[in-house]
Amino acid sequence: MHSKTTRQILACALALAVAQVEAGVAPVRAAASVESAIQDNEAQLRVHRAAFPTYFAKAYARYPQLPAGSLEAIAMSASRWMHVVPQASEDAHAHQPPAFGVMGLRDGSAGFADTLSQAALASGYGKQQIIDSPEANIVATAALLSHWLDQRGARARVIEDLQPELQRLSAIDQSKRSAISAYAAEAYAFDVLLAADRGADDSGIHVPEKAIEWERAFDVDALKRQRAPFVRLDLDGDRIETGDSPFDATSSTLKQGDKADKSTDYGPALWVTSPYHSTRSAAASAVTIHTMQGSYAGSISWFQNNPYSVSAHYLIRSSDGQITQMVRESRAAHHVGTHNGYTLGIEHEGYVSNASWYTSAMYNASAALTRHFCARYAIPCTSAYRGAASSGLNVLPTSVKVKGHQHYSNQTHTDPGQYWDWSRYYNLLNPVQSVTRVLDSFETSEGHFNTSPSYSGSTTGIGSASTAERTSATRKNGSWSEQILLVDNASSSANWAVRFLSGSGSPSANTSLTRAGGSVGFWVYSGGSGLTAALGIDDSDGTERSVQKSIPANTWTWLEWRLDDSAQWDAWVNGNGAITAGSVTLDAIWFFRAQTSYNVYVYLDDVTHRTQ
Repeated sequence: MHSKTTRQILACALALAVAQVEAGVAPVRAAASVESAIQDNEAQLRVHRAAFPTYFAKAYARYPQLPAGSLEAIAMSASRWMHVVPQASEDAHAHQPPAFGVMGLRDGSAGFADTLSQAALASGYGKQQIIDSPEANIVATAALLSHWLDQRGARARVIEDLQPELQRLSAIDQSKRSAISAYAAEAYAFDVLLAADRGADDSGIHVPEKAIEWERAFDVDALKRQRAPFVRLDLDGDRIETGDSPFDATSSTLKQGDKADKSTDYGPALWVTSPYHSTRSAAASAVTIHTMQGSYAGSISWFQNNPYSVSAHYLIRSSDGQITQMVRESRAAHHVGTHNGYTLGIEHEGYVSNASWYTSAMYNASAALTRHFCARYAIPCTSAYRGAASSGLNVLPTSVKVKGHQHYSNQTHTDPGQYWDWSRYYNLLNPVQSVTRVLDSFETSEGHFNTSPSYSGSTTGIGSASTAERTSATRKNGSWSEQILLVDNASSSANWAVRFLSGSGSPSANTSLTRAGGSVGFWVYSGGSGLTAALGIDDSDGTERSVQKSIPANTWTWLEWRLDDSAQWDAWVNGNGAITAGSVTLDAIWFFRAQTSYNVYVYLDDVTHRTQ
């Protein structure tokens, strides 16, 4: 075995810290602020990830039959580009078995397939090498995928062609022909393709963006189940297909699945049953926030078949906030020991050691679900915890009704941990009127704006080389802003019309905004002249687009639009030219410019909603 590199040692140190926290041996440590803790975590992970692109390049050189970008997308879905090295001391109770390394390989425990041993056989690496070394982990996974393609006698021209291999890589046992196992493996493959479709270029993660042909990978029923959050519009006609299409023209999303796939307790959730539940000892009166210490797909499979009979009521996917319910609210799920009888449990995809799992889409979806609990069971949303996050056990009084696993008595688990922003969650549960809310400050992440400026069928004139990423070089407030590089599409003479999506264009992934007395605005800086900006707002009848406002060159400018002033809005997709719903969401920020061959840099800061 090769000696460990500095990055490998860092990976092990990070994993050991997670193990200590999960074992309950780490002291309670409250961060000075969640924001500073997340920034520290991001700085560590940037160093940790620095060599990964080299390892991906080596894997593609050795296994050229794999489509470009596929390995990076798998790493994004499996680990958020973090080499996880689970320790033997970790308490497996309630959490699914460990996934090893950047690529999330499994060791065959507790009903998952042994992809670790299969990768070792395919690559020639030893299993311990694959566990310890990010390079070996990535290259061995590439070898396994290539081997599976050969077994199938298939070629993978694009990432979508790897869908069967991605389902196998989930390590979810489908030999029993269980509908739940099939659904979970399908969810794993979907999330990898979603990572490729969106791309990523932030905090040392580089996933090339590739427009996924969803119908090539999944049939319509599968797409309905997984609810792909985005449809690419007709570029020439600027329209969305309707009629028999599986797409919903009003929300620009895939239509909902059949009623059999839906939760009857909570409309937005999918329904997949777990056998692990029991009679409640009391009425539901509290909400428990969990972190899975694993993947969404893996947890669905785990809660359907595990030796500890553990479960949760709801699970939330990090990438887009999709929710799956597994236990009826009228029953007690097995998630927080002696407190099962009166609690409702929400599991959030990810690991307590990596803040990047806690996305805006996840926070928004989780808060909406908890508000549903508060309304149905008379749980005061104001009774939610809003104090400092911590990395250890911190028992809170029973008067705090919405809190983490780590806040209950007689526990060993310390999730959701030091990177869960309780103040942010409280404000989502208890939105205050007549205040200013910064929707995205770009201080710790790209927030809702986590796709490139070319990620929209409505965008014209710019090329796929256009990028969006956080920068500290030019900013208005704080330490970071969002830098948008607009690169001309050399094969087109069209003027630029750039739909820079919020929440990937999915209303459910965005924060609800009050129309009455409400305004949405942002600080913007342009390195070139001739640009204008506008907003798109998802209304109840479609999407409205605002009038355009000029962006002066080489200065920070505040632009803002009133939501309740019809003179500031025009109809766009199915809209009526006025915002009429009481609550709406931000669809996108638009940029317009006459066609030019020069690159143009635009900077955004503090996208804000204000009410008067």
